[in-house]
Amino acid sequence: MTEGEQQPGRIIEMRKNDHVDICANEDLSPGYYYWDDVKLVHRSLPEIDLADVDTSVTLFGKKLSAPLVISAMTGGYDKAREINGILASVAEEHGLGMGVGSQRAALENPELADTYSVVGDYDIPLRIANLGLPQLVRQRSESVLLPEDGRAAMDMIGADVLAIHLNYLQEVVQPEGDTCARGGVEAIRTFASEMPVIAKETGAGISRQMALVLKKTGVRGFDIGGLGGTSFSAVEYYRARKVRNEARENIGKAFWDWGIPSPVSVVTASVGLPLIATGGLRTGLDVARALCIGASCGGMAGRLLPSALEGKEALEREVRMIVDELRAAMFLVGSREVEELVSAQALVTGRTREWLDHVME
Repeated sequence: MTEGEQQPGRIIEMRKNDHVDICANEDLSPGYYYWDDVKLVHRSLPEIDLADVDTSVTLFGKKLSAPLVISAMTGGYDKAREINGILASVAEEHGLGMGVGSQRAALENPELADTYSVVGDYDIPLRIANLGLPQLVRQRSESVLLPEDGRAAMDMIGADVLAIHLNYLQEVVQPEGDTCARGGVEAIRTFASEMPVIAKETGAGISRQMALVLKKTGVRGFDIGGLGGTSFSAVEYYRARKVRNEARENIGKAFWDWGIPSPVSVVTASVGLPLIATGGLRTGLDVARALCIGASCGGMAGRLLPSALEGKEALEREVRMIVDELRAAMFLVGSREVEELVSAQALVTGRTREWLDHVME
Protein backbone atom coordinates (compact mmCIF):
# COMPACT_ATOMS: atom_id res chain seq x y z
CA MET A 1 0.00 0.00 0.00
CA THR A 2 1.41 3.41 -0.96
CA GLU A 3 1.36 6.45 1.33
CA GLY A 4 -1.44 7.96 -0.73
CA GLU A 5 -3.59 4.83 -0.21
CA GLN A 6 -3.12 4.66 3.57
CA GLN A 7 -5.56 5.93 6.15
CA PRO A 8 -5.17 9.68 6.88
CA GLY A 9 -4.38 9.06 10.56
CA ARG A 10 -1.61 6.63 9.71
CA ILE A 11 -0.14 9.09 7.20
CA ILE A 12 -0.03 11.78 9.90
CA GLU A 13 1.71 9.41 12.35
CA MET A 14 4.31 8.46 9.75
CA ARG A 15 4.89 12.10 8.89
CA LYS A 16 5.37 13.09 12.53
CA ASN A 17 7.87 10.28 13.04
CA ASP A 18 9.73 11.41 9.90
CA HIS A 19 9.82 15.00 11.15
CA VAL A 20 11.40 14.14 14.50
CA ASP A 21 13.92 11.78 12.90
CA ILE A 22 14.94 14.34 10.27
CA CYS A 23 15.11 17.23 12.76
CA ALA A 24 17.35 15.17 15.03
CA ASN A 25 19.70 13.82 12.37
CA GLU A 26 19.84 16.10 9.32
CA ASP A 27 21.30 19.56 8.75
CA LEU A 28 18.30 21.88 8.42
CA SER A 29 20.06 25.15 9.09
CA PRO A 30 19.96 28.14 6.74
CA GLY A 31 22.98 29.51 4.99
CA TYR A 32 23.17 32.55 7.29
CA TYR A 33 22.71 33.10 11.04
CA TYR A 34 20.75 36.30 11.39
CA TRP A 35 20.86 36.47 15.18
CA ASP A 36 24.61 37.11 14.95
CA ASP A 37 23.74 40.43 13.31
CA VAL A 38 22.31 41.71 16.61
CA LYS A 39 25.16 43.02 18.76
CA LEU A 40 24.61 43.99 22.40
CA VAL A 41 26.89 46.79 23.55
CA HIS A 42 29.07 45.79 26.50
CA ARG A 43 28.78 47.82 29.72
CA SER A 44 32.16 47.84 31.47
CA LEU A 45 30.62 48.79 34.82
CA PRO A 46 27.26 47.01 35.09
CA GLU A 47 26.59 48.46 38.58
CA ILE A 48 24.80 45.23 39.53
CA ASP A 49 25.94 41.89 40.85
CA LEU A 50 25.47 38.76 38.78
CA ALA A 51 23.52 37.37 41.72
CA ASP A 52 21.08 40.29 41.40
CA VAL A 53 19.96 39.30 37.90
CA ASP A 54 16.32 38.19 37.82
CA THR A 55 15.34 36.28 34.67
CA SER A 56 11.65 35.91 35.56
CA VAL A 57 9.00 37.28 33.22
CA THR A 58 5.22 37.29 32.84
CA LEU A 59 3.77 36.06 29.55
CA PHE A 60 0.03 35.80 28.81
CA GLY A 61 -0.58 36.35 32.52
CA LYS A 62 1.67 33.47 33.60
CA LYS A 63 4.95 33.91 35.46
CA LEU A 64 7.95 32.07 34.01
CA SER A 65 11.27 31.67 35.80
CA ALA A 66 13.02 32.59 32.55
CA PRO A 67 11.78 34.11 29.28
CA LEU A 68 11.94 30.79 27.48
CA VAL A 69 9.34 28.53 25.89
CA ILE A 70 10.11 24.96 24.87
CA SER A 71 8.63 25.29 21.42
CA ALA A 72 6.25 22.81 19.82
CA MET A 73 8.07 19.68 18.68
CA THR A 74 5.94 16.59 18.55
CA GLY A 75 2.93 14.48 19.45
CA GLY A 76 0.67 11.99 17.73
CA TYR A 77 2.86 8.91 17.45
CA ASP A 78 4.19 6.29 19.87
CA LYS A 79 7.52 7.82 20.87
CA ALA A 80 6.05 11.30 21.27
CA ARG A 81 4.62 10.49 24.70
CA GLU A 82 8.09 9.82 26.08
CA ILE A 83 9.58 12.91 24.42
CA ASN A 84 6.80 15.22 25.60
CA GLY A 85 7.04 13.76 29.10
CA ILE A 86 10.75 14.59 29.28
CA LEU A 87 10.18 18.09 27.91
CA ALA A 88 7.32 18.69 30.34
CA SER A 89 9.25 17.50 33.39
CA VAL A 90 12.08 19.91 32.59
CA ALA A 91 9.65 22.76 31.85
CA GLU A 92 8.09 22.17 35.27
CA GLU A 93 11.43 22.03 37.08
CA HIS A 94 12.77 25.22 35.48
CA GLY A 95 9.53 27.19 35.30
CA LEU A 96 9.41 27.45 31.51
CA GLY A 97 6.55 27.60 29.03
CA MET A 98 5.93 24.67 26.71
CA GLY A 99 4.04 24.01 23.50
CA VAL A 100 3.10 20.70 21.92
CA GLY A 101 3.03 19.64 18.29
CA SER A 102 -0.11 19.82 16.16
CA GLN A 103 -2.93 18.00 17.94
CA ARG A 104 -4.93 17.20 14.82
CA ALA A 105 -3.78 13.57 15.04
CA ALA A 106 -5.33 13.13 18.49
CA LEU A 107 -8.58 14.80 17.48
CA GLU A 108 -8.87 12.31 14.63
CA ASN A 109 -7.66 9.35 16.69
CA PRO A 110 -8.31 9.69 20.46
CA GLU A 111 -5.97 6.77 21.13
CA LEU A 112 -3.11 9.21 20.46
CA ALA A 113 -4.32 11.78 23.01
CA ASP A 114 -1.92 10.57 25.72
CA THR A 115 1.07 11.49 23.53
CA TYR A 116 0.01 15.09 24.23
CA SER A 117 -1.95 14.89 27.50
CA VAL A 118 1.14 13.67 29.36
CA VAL A 119 2.06 17.37 29.48
CA GLY A 120 -0.91 17.91 31.81
CA ASP A 121 0.74 15.67 34.42
CA TYR A 122 3.28 18.40 35.14
CA ASP A 123 2.96 21.81 36.79
CA ILE A 124 4.06 23.89 33.80
CA PRO A 125 3.40 27.63 34.22
CA LEU A 126 2.36 28.17 30.58
CA ARG A 127 1.00 25.41 28.32
CA ILE A 128 0.36 26.09 24.64
CA ALA A 129 -1.97 23.88 22.61
CA ASN A 130 -1.55 23.67 18.85
CA LEU A 131 -3.71 23.34 15.73
CA GLY A 132 -2.88 24.17 12.12
CA LEU A 133 -4.67 26.88 10.17
CA PRO A 134 -4.84 24.64 7.07
CA GLN A 135 -7.19 22.38 9.03
CA LEU A 136 -9.40 25.33 9.99
CA VAL A 137 -10.27 26.00 6.33
CA ARG A 138 -11.72 23.50 3.90
CA GLN A 139 -9.16 21.27 2.15
CA ARG A 140 -10.72 19.63 -0.87
CA SER A 141 -13.35 17.21 0.53
CA GLU A 142 -12.13 17.23 4.15
CA SER A 143 -14.15 18.67 7.00
CA VAL A 144 -12.81 21.64 8.93
CA LEU A 145 -11.91 21.93 12.59
CA LEU A 146 -14.32 24.07 14.58
CA PRO A 147 -13.95 26.10 17.79
CA GLU A 148 -15.09 23.10 19.82
CA ASP A 149 -12.07 21.25 18.44
CA GLY A 150 -9.89 24.11 19.62
CA ARG A 151 -11.36 23.83 23.10
CA ALA A 152 -10.82 20.06 23.01
CA ALA A 153 -7.17 20.57 22.08
CA MET A 154 -6.74 22.99 24.99
CA ASP A 155 -8.52 20.68 27.43
CA MET A 156 -6.34 17.78 26.28
CA ILE A 157 -3.23 19.35 27.86
CA GLY A 158 -4.79 21.89 30.23
CA ALA A 159 -3.57 24.70 27.97
CA ASP A 160 -3.59 28.40 28.73
CA VAL A 161 -3.60 29.47 25.08
CA LEU A 162 -4.07 27.86 21.67
CA ALA A 163 -1.45 28.40 18.98
CA ILE A 164 -2.85 28.36 15.46
CA HIS A 165 0.12 27.59 13.28
CA LEU A 166 0.64 29.03 9.83
CA ASN A 167 2.77 26.53 7.94
CA TYR A 168 1.96 27.08 4.29
CA LEU A 169 5.62 26.95 3.24
CA GLN A 170 5.76 23.41 4.58
CA GLU A 171 2.40 22.50 3.09
CA VAL A 172 3.35 23.65 -0.41
CA VAL A 173 6.40 21.36 -0.36
CA GLN A 174 4.63 18.29 1.08
CA PRO A 175 3.27 15.84 -1.50
CA GLU A 176 0.18 15.52 0.73
CA GLY A 177 0.18 19.20 1.71
CA ASP A 178 -2.98 21.18 2.53
CA THR A 179 -2.70 24.26 0.32
CA CYS A 180 -6.16 25.83 0.57
CA ALA A 181 -5.77 29.14 2.41
CA ARG A 182 -8.86 31.15 1.48
CA GLY A 183 -10.84 32.05 4.60
CA GLY A 184 -7.91 31.76 7.00
CA VAL A 185 -8.26 35.22 8.52
CA GLU A 186 -11.93 34.69 9.28
CA ALA A 187 -11.20 31.26 10.76
CA ILE A 188 -8.67 32.75 13.16
CA ARG A 189 -11.13 35.50 14.08
CA THR A 190 -13.79 32.90 14.87
CA PHE A 191 -11.47 30.91 17.14
CA ALA A 192 -10.03 34.04 18.80
CA SER A 193 -13.53 35.20 19.70
CA GLU A 194 -14.08 32.07 21.78
CA MET A 195 -10.67 31.26 23.32
CA PRO A 196 -7.21 32.80 23.84
CA VAL A 197 -5.32 32.35 20.57
CA ILE A 198 -1.83 33.18 19.36
CA ALA A 199 -0.75 33.09 15.72
CA LYS A 200 2.32 30.94 15.20
CA GLU A 201 4.54 30.84 12.12
CA THR A 202 6.72 27.80 11.60
CA GLY A 203 9.85 29.07 9.91
CA ALA A 204 8.96 31.80 7.43
CA GLY A 205 8.28 34.76 9.75
CA ILE A 206 5.46 37.28 10.17
CA SER A 207 5.59 40.62 8.37
CA ARG A 208 4.32 43.91 9.81
CA GLN A 209 1.39 43.95 7.40
CA MET A 210 0.37 40.44 8.43
CA ALA A 211 0.87 41.24 12.13
CA LEU A 212 -1.56 44.13 11.80
CA VAL A 213 -4.10 41.94 9.97
CA LEU A 214 -3.79 39.23 12.64
CA LYS A 215 -4.06 41.75 15.48
CA LYS A 216 -7.48 42.78 14.17
CA THR A 217 -8.69 39.16 14.45
CA GLY A 218 -8.31 39.33 18.24
CA VAL A 219 -5.27 37.11 18.72
CA ARG A 220 -3.48 37.60 22.03
CA GLY A 221 0.04 37.53 20.57
CA PHE A 222 2.45 35.98 18.10
CA ASP A 223 5.10 33.32 17.80
CA ILE A 224 6.98 34.80 14.85
CA GLY A 225 8.77 31.57 13.81
CA GLY A 226 11.15 33.30 11.42
CA LEU A 227 13.79 32.16 8.97
CA GLY A 228 16.96 31.10 10.72
CA GLY A 229 16.19 27.87 12.51
CA THR A 230 14.75 24.57 11.36
CA SER A 231 13.64 24.94 7.75
CA PHE A 232 10.51 22.86 7.23
CA SER A 233 11.06 23.26 3.52
CA ALA A 234 14.32 21.42 4.17
CA VAL A 235 12.50 18.81 6.29
CA GLU A 236 10.13 18.11 3.43
CA TYR A 237 13.06 18.07 1.00
CA TYR A 238 14.53 15.14 2.93
CA ARG A 239 11.16 13.38 3.07
CA ALA A 240 10.69 13.80 -0.67
CA ARG A 241 14.20 12.57 -1.37
CA LYS A 242 13.56 9.49 0.77
CA VAL A 243 10.61 8.46 -1.42
CA ARG A 244 12.26 9.73 -4.63
CA ASN A 245 9.69 12.40 -5.33
CA GLU A 246 11.88 14.58 -7.51
CA ALA A 247 9.32 17.33 -8.06
CA ARG A 248 8.80 17.98 -4.32
CA GLU A 249 12.50 17.50 -3.61
CA ASN A 250 13.27 20.32 -6.05
CA ILE A 251 10.68 22.63 -4.49
CA GLY A 252 12.04 21.91 -1.01
CA LYS A 253 15.56 22.74 -2.10
CA ALA A 254 14.51 25.91 -3.94
CA PHE A 255 12.65 27.29 -0.91
CA TRP A 256 15.14 26.13 1.74
CA ASP A 257 15.96 29.72 2.76
CA TRP A 258 12.54 31.22 2.09
CA GLY A 259 11.08 33.62 4.62
CA ILE A 260 11.55 36.68 6.78
CA PRO A 261 14.61 36.40 9.07
CA SER A 262 13.70 35.97 12.71
CA PRO A 263 15.22 39.22 14.05
CA VAL A 264 13.55 41.15 11.22
CA SER A 265 10.21 39.58 12.08
CA VAL A 266 10.62 40.44 15.76
CA VAL A 267 11.03 44.11 14.86
CA THR A 268 8.36 44.28 12.16
CA ALA A 269 5.73 42.22 14.00
CA SER A 270 6.01 44.34 17.17
CA VAL A 271 2.53 45.88 17.03
CA GLY A 272 1.69 46.02 20.73
CA LEU A 273 1.06 42.33 21.46
CA PRO A 274 3.25 39.80 23.32
CA LEU A 275 5.72 38.21 20.97
CA ILE A 276 7.60 34.90 21.24
CA ALA A 277 10.78 34.92 19.18
CA THR A 278 11.49 31.56 17.57
CA GLY A 279 13.59 30.58 14.60
CA GLY A 280 17.29 29.93 15.05
CA LEU A 281 17.84 30.86 18.71
CA ARG A 282 20.83 28.76 19.75
CA THR A 283 21.97 30.30 23.05
CA GLY A 284 20.83 32.37 25.99
CA LEU A 285 22.68 35.25 24.33
CA ASP A 286 20.32 34.90 21.36
CA VAL A 287 17.38 35.07 23.76
CA ALA A 288 18.82 38.30 25.19
CA ARG A 289 19.24 39.67 21.68
CA ALA A 290 15.61 38.89 20.88
CA LEU A 291 14.36 40.56 24.05
CA CYS A 292 16.49 43.61 23.40
CA ILE A 293 14.87 44.22 20.00
CA GLY A 294 11.29 43.73 21.10
CA ALA A 295 10.46 40.11 21.91
CA SER A 296 8.62 39.21 25.12
CA CYS A 297 10.16 35.73 25.29
CA GLY A 298 12.35 33.36 23.31
CA GLY A 299 11.42 29.90 22.09
CA MET A 300 13.66 26.96 21.24
CA ALA A 301 13.18 23.54 19.72
CA GLY A 302 16.19 22.72 17.55
CA ARG A 303 18.77 23.02 20.30
CA LEU A 304 16.65 21.05 22.75
CA LEU A 305 15.40 18.11 20.69
CA PRO A 306 18.68 16.12 20.56
CA SER A 307 19.04 16.45 24.35
CA ALA A 308 15.43 15.42 24.92
CA LEU A 309 16.00 12.31 22.82
CA GLU A 310 19.06 11.56 24.97
CA GLY A 311 17.09 11.89 28.21
CA LYS A 312 15.96 14.20 31.00
CA GLU A 313 19.43 14.71 32.50
CA ALA A 314 20.86 15.83 29.17
CA LEU A 315 17.95 18.22 28.58
CA GLU A 316 18.32 19.72 32.06
CA ARG A 317 21.98 20.45 31.34
CA GLU A 318 21.03 22.26 28.13
CA VAL A 319 18.33 24.35 29.81
CA ARG A 320 20.63 25.32 32.71
CA MET A 321 23.27 26.36 30.20
CA ILE A 322 20.83 28.49 28.22
CA VAL A 323 19.56 30.29 31.32
CA ASP A 324 23.13 30.85 32.53
CA GLU A 325 24.01 32.34 29.13
CA LEU A 326 21.01 34.66 29.35
CA ARG A 327 21.90 35.70 32.88
CA ALA A 328 25.48 36.45 31.81
CA ALA A 329 24.28 38.60 28.89
CA MET A 330 21.93 40.54 31.17
CA PHE A 331 24.76 41.14 33.64
CA LEU A 332 27.15 42.34 30.94
CA VAL A 333 24.70 44.98 29.71
CA GLY A 334 23.70 46.02 33.23
CA SER A 335 20.12 44.71 33.15
CA ARG A 336 18.90 43.53 36.54
CA GLU A 337 15.50 42.49 35.17
CA VAL A 338 14.29 41.24 31.79
CA GLU A 339 12.25 44.41 31.24
CA GLU A 340 15.46 46.45 31.40
CA LEU A 341 16.88 44.65 28.35
CA VAL A 342 14.56 46.76 26.19
CA SER A 343 16.64 49.82 27.05
CA ALA A 344 20.01 48.09 26.59
CA GLN A 345 21.99 49.36 23.62
CA ALA A 346 22.00 47.09 20.58
CA LEU A 347 23.38 47.40 17.07
CA VAL A 348 21.80 45.63 14.11
CA THR A 349 24.24 44.85 11.33
CA GLY A 350 24.71 42.68 8.24
CA ARG A 351 21.85 41.23 6.21
CA THR A 352 19.40 41.90 9.03
CA ARG A 353 20.16 45.62 8.76
CA GLU A 354 19.67 45.44 4.99
CA TRP A 355 16.27 43.77 5.45
CA LEU A 356 15.15 46.35 7.99
CA ASP A 357 16.30 49.26 5.84
CA HIS A 358 13.91 48.05 3.15
CA VAL A 359 10.89 46.73 5.05
CA MET A 360 10.74 49.61 7.53
CA GLU A 361 10.81 52.35 4.88
